[in-house]
Amino acid sequence: MLSILLPTDFSKNSLNAIKYALEFFKYQKVKFIVMHAYRNEFYDHDELVSRDVFETVLDKVKTESQNNLDKLLAELQKIAPNPRYTYQSVSAYSTLVEEANAIADEHNIDLIVMGTKGKSNARNIVFGSQTFQVLKYVECPVLAIPENYTDTQPKNILFPTNYLIPYKRRELKLLSILAKSYRSDIDVVYISTSPKLSIRQEDNQAFISETLSPNNVNFSVINSKKVADAITNHIKENNIEMITMINTQHSFLEDMLFPSTIDKVSLGLDIPLLAFQNATRK
Repeated sequence: MLSILLPTDFSKNSLNAIKYALEFFKYQKVKFIVMHAYRNEFYDHDELVSRDVFETVLDKVKTESQNNLDKLLAELQKIAPNPRYTYQSVSAYSTLVEEANAIADEHNIDLIVMGTKGKSNARNIVFGSQTFQVLKYVECPVLAIPENYTDTQPKNILFPTNYLIPYKRRELKLLSILAKSYRSDIDVVYISTSPKLSIRQEDNQAFISETLSPNNVNFSVINSKKVADAITNHIKENNIEMITMINTQHSFLEDMLFPSTIDKVSLGLDIPLLAFQNATRK
């Protein structure tokens, strides 16, 4: 059974991401935890004008959060009355990142699924600020769903890698499960000006090949210095419908996410992104 965390701010985009997850994993046994963290909403509340009303406003926000979660779960059970699914809700006076990390640890979460934009999308970056924070600070794989994206059957998944990082078996198995459900092809692409691999790279490539052996995997090399351009072109030329990347220091994904380099990235990421954190977990 997979354990999947679904953060929500009750926006249209977060609901779209949740619906995506319910459809995408319909062939799997899944425990879904729908979570709303409301600390920031509380401090930004219009009625919080003095400390005298602190508890009153907090109780109001807490009650609204739980009521909205109850309504959402009732709606989800109508949308996806799948006997393979179980649902649970969590309303927390916490930040999204803090609560997501706590739930990931407590429930041994396999994956977080969330939209790339929410109610507050003031920052001009590829991802909404909330998703950006989760990708950067929560030690759990994240599947980020673009706004209004509904195609839940990816036939081609891109997996760019430099083979320098030893991937975690658990995370690669998650990719294997996702791809196997729809018989997706996985393109493992090495972007470099030199096709020759070091011994370390050869071993890491072999590990990827072995772990993804149940899937149809294509290994290739793209001769390029411009990683973002190479990824963009491969997506366009090969009808890629999902991209898998690792989020560590000096990784492709880190380079893409930082605001200082985001304007240089032409990806736009209008397809789902599966981000691995390469964290050691149970």
